[in-house]
Amino acid sequence: MNTKKAAKIINKNNSVLSEDPRELFLKEKEFLNQSFFFEGTNNKAILLIHGWTTTPYELRRLGRYLNEFGYTVSAPLLRGHGSVPKELEKANWTDWLVDIEKEFEILKNKYSKVFVGGTSIGSNLALILAKSHPEISGLILMAAPYKVKLESLSFICAKILRKIKPFHKKHYPPTFGAVNTITRLISYQTYPIKSALEIFQLVREAREIIPDIKQPCFLIQSSSDHVVAKNSLEEIYNRIGSEIKKKKYIKRAYHTFISDIKNEGVFEEILGFLNEN
Repeated sequence: MNTKKAAKIINKNNSVLSEDPRELFLKEKEFLNQSFFFEGTNNKAILLIHGWTTTPYELRRLGRYLNEFGYTVSAPLLRGHGSVPKELEKANWTDWLVDIEKEFEILKNKYSKVFVGGTSIGSNLALILAKSHPEISGLILMAAPYKVKLESLSFICAKILRKIKPFHKKHYPPTFGAVNTITRLISYQTYPIKSALEIFQLVREAREIIPDIKQPCFLIQSSSDHVVAKNSLEEIYNRIGSEIKKKKYIKRAYHTFISDIKNEGVFEEILGFLNEN
């Protein structure tokens, strides 16, 4: 075995990738509803944006991995999250944009390059942020909705339900929505319909500006995603203005797959994309 290959195996064994996501979850319960910041060594940073009803913890393992390779990683807790579902009623999608704008400004004033990554509606927020900040070095868009599945019908139903039943319980597909998945354990299991209506608005706003996005972009989506429209990844990939763009499908995974996935190849491809751009 050559020295370079042996070093790679040793590094992999010492990496966060060697830890099972669920075992790690049990050890890190004090971090479940907290923002995180990992200082790096290469003068490059990545801002990670979590999804709706969940917390930065869903991106913590990815953040630790990227930090192992020198990147500074910041993941703020968006307003209304990490507490109780009723808190979401107090937040609009523009509040979440303000949350990440503040964090981006801090990072861009300190580091030579800043990338932005998001999962689910975190990706929509990343797109809108990228439109306003062409200096962003690249985007990682995971489970990004171009459209929500059955969007028009779902929007009408949500408007009606809001008057009858202001809170709604989540439903998970039996194959990928097991009760012990991390994304389920850290998320609100009920949500205000008012906040769901904010999501429809955010998705529409992001959809309109996709052609204006020029930064390098890496799109990743589950081929079994039950939340976004089936062709979401292809629509974004085909319409985005980026000259450098890459796409990847994850098999047999839940909508927000990044916290539960054990396939370290995804983490390595994300790192490779950052290093190349």
